[in-house]
Amino acid sequence: MKKPVNIIFHIDLNAFFASVEMIENPSLKQKVFAVGGGLNFQRGGILTTASYKARHYGIRSGMSISEAMNLYPKLIVVPNRHKLYHKYSRLFIDYLKTYTHLVWQVSIDEAYMDVTSLSDQIHPLELAKKIQKELIRLYQLPSSIGIAPTLFLSKMASDMKKPLGITVLRKRDIESKLYPLPIKDMFGIGKKTQPKLIRLGIETIGDFVKQSNHDLILKVMSEKSYQGYMKDIKGESSNVVDPSKYALPKSISNETTFSFDTDVETLLIDTIKQLFEESFLRMKHDDLLCKTVGIKLRFNNFRTISKSRTFLTHTDDQSFLLQELLDIFDETYGQQPIRLIGISLNQLELKKDIKVTYDLFNYLEKEQQKDVINNAIDKANEKVGKEVVKKLP
Repeated sequence: MKKPVNIIFHIDLNAFFASVEMIENPSLKQKVFAVGGGLNFQRGGILTTASYKARHYGIRSGMSISEAMNLYPKLIVVPNRHKLYHKYSRLFIDYLKTYTHLVWQVSIDEAYMDVTSLSDQIHPLELAKKIQKELIRLYQLPSSIGIAPTLFLSKMASDMKKPLGITVLRKRDIESKLYPLPIKDMFGIGKKTQPKLIRLGIETIGDFVKQSNHDLILKVMSEKSYQGYMKDIKGESSNVVDPSKYALPKSISNETTFSFDTDVETLLIDTIKQLFEESFLRMKHDDLLCKTVGIKLRFNNFRTISKSRTFLTHTDDQSFLLQELLDIFDETYGQQPIRLIGISLNQLELKKDIKVTYDLFNYLEKEQQKDVINNAIDKANEKVGKEVVKKLP
């Protein structure tokens, strides 16, 4: 008996941060704008999302604001509002779960759905159209949907047509739809590996699968990695949507690669704050506590260092965790231009699973945390010449 084929949707919200900003401020729909920056977004910072009108001018996420302004001087830059984005993300995921519990959220703006059991009631293509229309009608969120028998193929399919695309990618379509794509568009191929493959003449996914290129490709990756990619391309990789796979992470990390090497310290600090805010919101959403924080720096010569700090007790004190990350950065950074920066929140545990017993040691640590925060508040108040932030009691 022939094994039934799974039907997997990959649903990707189009230019999500920009879409939310247009919902909140409809006048932006007619403007060339992008979302990004840190606390000093007017003087520096990194773009997290470019609207489609901005992309027309070559502006993209990961680009510095000054670089984007050079491409289009009239660009409007809207500061990030992560709490708002998480609100709409929850609406998005909760809506998908009205169809099936087999929903796996993989980022703030994308998720996989296994709709195999629903195909007896409604054709998958009709269901995709319904979901796409409902997301716009209910929440004004445009999306692209990939329909395929595996996770990898559905992800590739959703990227093929944006915005508001629906693409079906069956195994028999792989050669005609997947092979012609440039290798840089292949999900999972790292940014460092892409140029190496291109230099070897591996310019498309079709070039990658040619047996004659096997030995050539092994110059830049292991046999195990190569075989993994081949399984992905051929539609032989995972078709399991497991909602609990990353439901309770033991760590949350967030990093960004700049489109240029930079040693502008204010930009680096703002980026750390932005990365931390995104990670912290996820940690709080899952009701988790953190015991270790870390910083990752990759310099312009590709040397990478990671430093972390572990506390005596778990905590979700936002100010304390951020200050610890900034302290690690201050101790680690040596003014060398940086290509990539990242932060991590580690040794995460559910708040309900952590029983706090106050003894002399963790009481002193709590007091030390309070001192760190109050010292930071003192510095901020000194800069403006008056008390704008109250100290902790």
